[in-house]
Amino acid sequence: MIPFPAFPKQRQPLPPEYAAIYLQHYRNSREGNSQILGLAQRAERWMHKKVAADVQESGPKATLEIGAGNLNQLPYEPRTTPYDIVEPFRELYESSPHRGRIRNIYNDVAQIPASNRYERITSVAVLEHVCDLPVLVARSALLLTEAGTFRAGIPSEGTILWRLGWRMTTALDFRARYHLDYKVLMRYEHVNTAREIEDVLRYFFGKVRARVFGFARVLSFYQFFACSQPQLDRCREYLRRALP
Repeated sequence: MIPFPAFPKQRQPLPPEYAAIYLQHYRNSREGNSQILGLAQRAERWMHKKVAADVQESGPKATLEIGAGNLNQLPYEPRTTPYDIVEPFRELYESSPHRGRIRNIYNDVAQIPASNRYERITSVAVLEHVCDLPVLVARSALLLTEAGTFRAGIPSEGTILWRLGWRMTTALDFRARYHLDYKVLMRYEHVNTAREIEDVLRYFFGKVRARVFGFARVLSFYQFFACSQPQLDRCREYLRRALP
């Protein structure tokens, strides 16, 4: 039996009134365009800093960022080069002041040549959104150098502290702006819990180091994972069985 039978997950379409404001909401949240959203963005700095800590200590490394959005990770990585990204929404990054630092842009990790190798592959607040997470992680692991690391920051989706956090911040701003229930958008966006993400990472990597922004896994706002020793045979076998 193939592991992770719950994947790939299916995302139901957003109601029309949510779809109409979706991109604008994303930009507002990424740019901190209100006092409440600015507070949430400041809390997210913990993830950005954790992901970038290795290059702050050791200098430039060939990097691939998955789900780069509006390139808001780049200010935390001033010494990182070369820097490739996976981001299907051009509208998010095309006007970024950091656009000139990007070497290659891919719409999907499957487009990256198999011969490419990265010393680090990163993501910040992305893995909770991915419907076919095991395929993404397996493909990413195959793109790492032998000593490479997969570094991911995620919200502690599925825990009470995370739920209280967004209800007291982003949800209030969302209702004030659009007079809509933010819970609908969260159900659409966050298809994976933090526990599911960790299980996938531990399956495809031999070594996984975890840190939390909070007290413990179940009482935290964010989590960070540094994954190494990719299990290449396991990755190839999973992709062989999972893909058409």
